[in-house]
Amino acid sequence: MTDATIKDSRLKIRCGNRERELLDRAAAYAHMSISEFVLSHAVASAEQLVQANESITLQPADFQAFLTALDAPAEANTALRKAFRLHAENARK
Repeated sequence: MTDATIKDSRLKIRCGNRERELLDRAAAYAHMSISEFVLSHAVASAEQLVQANESITLQPADFQAFLTALDAPAEANTALRKAFRLHAENARK
């Protein structure tokens, strides 16, 4: 998609005079409209927050241990069998 993409969703926010003046100044320094400035920074912040909460990062040794565990899964114990059975029963409903 290009910058010329039609934007059909509107976001309305209210802020105090101090915040508005600060945003106006920052947008001017960035040579952007205030809407472009606020949207670009809000999206960047949202992407970081989503990634931090939806991804897992492991150290190399931990990643290797994870791969090893996948290659040699533990035997199913009573609790695991019960969990699978309950899941199967609830999934049918």
